[in-house]
Amino acid sequence: MKELTKAEEQVMQKLWELGTTNVKSIVALMPEPKPAYNTVSTIVRILENKGFVDHEKKGKGYVYFPIVSQESYKKAFMKRFMANYFQDSFKNLVSFFAKEDKMAIDELEELLKEVKKDAE
Repeated sequence: MKELTKAEEQVMQKLWELGTTNVKSIVALMPEPKPAYNTVSTIVRILENKGFVDHEKKGKGYVYFPIVSQESYKKAFMKRFMANYFQDSFKNLVSFFAKEDKMAIDELEELLKEVKKDAE
């Protein structure tokens, strides 16, 4: 699965949120300053070429819908992230956040409980 650029990911987030929708509705949900309609339309077509989105003709326009789920993309993204930055090691990932003081001890203990529960 191809990686999304920041702009593509922003548009995909809106598509995942809305489901089947048109470009105008995507633009309406974008944060200020809102991108131009043509910019979002171009990004949607790029997403379609990458295999993330498909469309149907509706009236004079098109409606677009995601064909890659957010969950599928998240899994692929995290696999790449783990491989590229943490040598495919969950221990290295958790250790990084613990060392950066981004994870409290109680959060770490809760995480360990969840991992143990899933392993059973």
